[in-house]
Amino acid sequence: MKKKLIMVLTSFFVLTACAPNFGEQEEIVQEIEDESKEQAIIPKYNISDSYYKMILPFKPGEARGLVSEQLNTRLDIDEFETGLMRVAQDTFSPDKYLYQEGQYLTGEVIQGWLNRKLTGEKLKNEQEKAKEAKKEYTEIGLNPALPEEGNLEELHSENPIYLSHILEHNYLIREDDTVELGGVVIGLAMNSVHYFQQEDGYAREKRISTSELLAKGKEYAQQVINRVRNTKGLGNVPIVIAIYEQEKKSSIVPGNFVTKTVVKAGSNSLGKWEGIDEDYYFFPSDEATSDYRDDAQMFNRFKSDVEEFFPNYTGVIGKAFYKNGELNYLDIEIPMQFYGKAEVIAFTQFVTGKVMEYFPDYVTLEVNVMSTTGQEALILKEPNQEEPTVHIYK
Repeated sequence: MKKKLIMVLTSFFVLTACAPNFGEQEEIVQEIEDESKEQAIIPKYNISDSYYKMILPFKPGEARGLVSEQLNTRLDIDEFETGLMRVAQDTFSPDKYLYQEGQYLTGEVIQGWLNRKLTGEKLKNEQEKAKEAKKEYTEIGLNPALPEEGNLEELHSENPIYLSHILEHNYLIREDDTVELGGVVIGLAMNSVHYFQQEDGYAREKRISTSELLAKGKEYAQQVINRVRNTKGLGNVPIVIAIYEQEKKSSIVPGNFVTKTVVKAGSNSLGKWEGIDEDYYFFPSDEATSDYRDDAQMFNRFKSDVEEFFPNYTGVIGKAFYKNGELNYLDIEIPMQFYGKAEVIAFTQFVTGKVMEYFPDYVTLEVNVMSTTGQEALILKEPNQEEPTVHIYK
């Protein structure tokens, strides 16, 4: 369902950007770092208080598409980006700021920073090239060098790739009829598992602890802020840097942001690191039962009722998002085989009643009822909403 909603909203934004006479939107002037100006539009409506308004026409980021090449799963790709927007809200309020994809750090620059440091013959060759060009060689790779000699498994275990990706978001602030860059948020995606191949061709992996990746992430953050400050247009804006712990490739839930720091405008000094208490859990699972027993039991009671009601039951699963130790959002998927629309209606009515019976008012809830042919029904409930929104697909 999420994919369908995004497609509809995207179409809406494209149409409004092209419409010549859409009186509900505001026209503004965007200041560019080279002192040029461009006409832009601010949409009148925002789909949620959780999202920023985005100026139109939409400008793709300079490093567009790179994130999908660097992160392990689609779950991590989505969470890294949307989670970074969530982190930004503590510093750049959606009431005052507009969102724009990163326009300053190019894909080539970011890829260079993600590389390993050079060593041995590779380092010598690059130094000689720089010397011939009458330039000073500068090491740009942030990940540790991989020595050319030694046992490959030991070398990778001692020198894993810690930094997986760097993501830039821009936040624009409005001054009368003009918007200009008001702040930048940069996410550092760190690997919790480093994957590599042994000499025999078999895949190996090295687990990286949270404490180890945090230490490296904070080290890289200082180097990144030094480089960002030397980037044209970013020398004098506040910058937030957040560290994200990426999950392993086989995970059925995404990773999460673990800490952030704010760098004041014009400064290269990192502020105090603040912990971010967010996490995802899969229901049902031993981990969820261990950490959040009451919520796990609540989900299991809901699941049992579904099993008893419908003979063609195939499974109920949930993805829960916790913030500051409290259940914030729960996405439930119920895949079943239906034999008629009447069954869909009856079952959806039943599930809606159970949603109201079991789950607390403060939780945002989404239930997707699926069949082999696609989505059959959607139930959405926002916090303190008296009646959920229910849609049965025709």
